Amino acid sequence: MPKNQTKCFKNPFKAVTKKTKNKKKNQTRKPETSAKLQKNKSHSSHSSIVTLSTRIFMMIHVFLLLSLCFSDYGFLPVASLGINYGQVGSNLPPPDKVLDLLSSLKITKAKIYDTNPQILTTFANSNVELIVTVENQMLAVVMDPQQALQWVTTHIKPYFPATKITEISIGNEVFTDDDTSLIGYLVPAMVSIHGALVQLGLDKYIHVSTPNSLAILQESFPPSAGSFKSQVSATMSQYLQFLANTGSPFWINAYPYFAYKGAPNNVSLDYVLFNKNPGTVDPYTRLHYDNMLYAQVDAVVYAMFRLGYSGIEVRVSETGWPSKGDPDETGATPANAAVYNRNLLRRQMRNEGTPLRPNTKLEVYLFALFNEDMKPGPTSERNYGLFQPDGTIAYNVGLSALSTTSSTSSSSSSASIFLTSSADKVKS
Repeated sequence: MPKNQTKCFKNPFKAVTKKTKNKKKNQTRKPETSAKLQKNKSHSSHSSIVTLSTRIFMMIHVFLLLSLCFSDYGFLPVASLGINYGQVGSNLPPPDKVLDLLSSLKITKAKIYDTNPQILTTFANSNVELIVTVENQMLAVVMDPQQALQWVTTHIKPYFPATKITEISIGNEVFTDDDTSLIGYLVPAMVSIHGALVQLGLDKYIHVSTPNSLAILQESFPPSAGSFKSQVSATMSQYLQFLANTGSPFWINAYPYFAYKGAPNNVSLDYVLFNKNPGTVDPYTRLHYDNMLYAQVDAVVYAMFRLGYSGIEVRVSETGWPSKGDPDETGATPANAAVYNRNLLRRQMRNEGTPLRPNTKLEVYLFALFNEDMKPGPTSERNYGLFQPDGTIAYNVGLSALSTTSSTSSSSSSASIFLTSSADKVKS
């Protein structure tokens, strides 16, 4: 959850420590040079016609692409984009309406923070892949292999494969939880749950991992200096060995918002919002970063390198921007939230990788589907959602979606969701 990352940064890239800040000046780009003129006039004329035709074609292509991306038919399916479906709200729509909403937005991946049987049953025979969670308080229990087998037999086996459970998250932000005893439970719990999956023949279909706060990093700027905090390094090595052995990903909860909130005078808003900006260059790798999220991800990759692990995929389990905050929560506005999420979607449409791993598309789960009005903490904690708990949209993302009636539903109801006006809501 975002709350554990509120003290992760003192400057745009560096995890908070008691050291002094290191400021980094933005790099400037040199203007692009134009092509040289052709000496032969006929060749020049022909070249101009070809260039003009090419430009027209590209303009049409871009126009059509944008029309499709942000059309009246919602998100185009993006294989690397998922969303977090939290349930700490007083009047959230029932799971069947949530499934309609996800379908209308063409989102086929979601993560829940438990194994709610109503959700698992409702999502059966849908096209939505689910990540489920073993809650932090259960880690000490499922350390025991027999208890882990019982947990999987009760919470996973009855629903799979009808419900597309693709991963089990063992806890949430365990390395930075206030209860430090959880760190000792983490890897044994992961081993036991994975062992239970193996015993039931499910390990080929369901991964086991855990999402981590970016606060696990001691250093994150420049990205090539990424390193884990010494107090977690021993268990981190065991955790990374487990991921390497099982082919599971490393998940990170990354919120550029907190960097901006912590130092709005030193952090470029355009840089954290994915807007056009000069970016920054890692002085050791010479890699150029035009947004903070990719820099944060690559810092995690380098931190793993330092512990001897180079082949583990890094994915983003949570990222988002609050649409409302307390007076001291700078930048928490509907406009910034809309820009961040819209630009993130555009990046996802391109199947982009990070500068360090450009050929590996970055899988990202947006936080979150709903504002959760029962969550404790600052105002921002309750305002990360695209939608209010009652189904009303939280702010104008500039996108719209229309769902059709499910052919498998006994009801004739359908849902219409328009992400263009705060007056619109899920209709049934």
